[in-house]
Amino acid sequence: MILVTGATGLVGSHLIQHLIQKQQPVRATYRTAIPSFAGAEKVEWVRADILDIISLGEALVNVTQVYHCAAIVSFHPSQKLLLHQTNIEGTANIVNACLLAGIDKLVFVSSVAALGRIRKEETINETMYWTPETSNSEYGKSKYLAEMEVWRGIGEGLNAVIVNPVIILGAGDWEKGSSELFKSAYKEFPWYTEGVTGFVDVADVVKAMEQLMNSDISGQRFILSAENITYRQLFTTIASCFGKKPPHRLVTPLIAAIVWRLEAVKGFFSGKAPMLTKETAATAQAKVYFDNTKLLKFLPGFSYTPLPESIGRICNELRKKYTFK
Repeated sequence: MILVTGATGLVGSHLIQHLIQKQQPVRATYRTAIPSFAGAEKVEWVRADILDIISLGEALVNVTQVYHCAAIVSFHPSQKLLLHQTNIEGTANIVNACLLAGIDKLVFVSSVAALGRIRKEETINETMYWTPETSNSEYGKSKYLAEMEVWRGIGEGLNAVIVNPVIILGAGDWEKGSSELFKSAYKEFPWYTEGVTGFVDVADVVKAMEQLMNSDISGQRFILSAENITYRQLFTTIASCFGKKPPHRLVTPLIAAIVWRLEAVKGFFSGKAPMLTKETAATAQAKVYFDNTKLLKFLPGFSYTPLPESIGRICNELRKKYTFK
């Protein structure tokens, strides 16, 4: 039996669908309501919270493999406590439960934020770690500390692998997360930055996770990134796919600084999380390059989907999901 946490997220939901298509027995956790997506009826759903060690222990009965995808992704200062509880304490609980249950292997979904992604003139690889100087977010810190819990588990005998995806592209809920990038392009958001980062297809993330799970590889972490491109290139490609006008107004550092401050004030009075924060503004301006060669050396048969091909498929999936032309 395979256990998946974070089934409502982009990675978790796509992973479950992938495993079901391969007729694998899947158990997944949920907290309040069972999510709805293709193949969900074939999943054994168990109500469990990664902050509740008793329910976790029950969820792990007869489980041999665990994919830990559950996490909070937020760059809002008010979410600091929730970030630490879910990402750090929750991962510690997963690690402890896996050790106690004697599972065969754990694959943990971390993030390149845990590597410290704000670095000048350095290509980021798996030897790097978060430091206050190299990361601009509490989220990055929380994922770094979550990784430390997995390394602790490895030191105690847990068979585990960590993956560090870059920005993941997929047809998820385009009201939130990375899928919102597609909505922005569809709505002809006019602004762009010359910032550079890595992007990867959610299908490739899932494929890499499954191959790592079913390999003899353990005690390793892997950056998952198909290609480093500018945000402008990404938005232009998505807009072209939708037949929309591409972004045409450059966001300068000064404009970004003004906007995130205005968003902070608006969020203070509205009580809603701001669309742009100091951290996300800095990330969008940064030129960050990721080295994806380690995974390709460990999995020589693995290859990434070209980003234009991924974007084309995802745009078509979103057209069907949201019923627009």
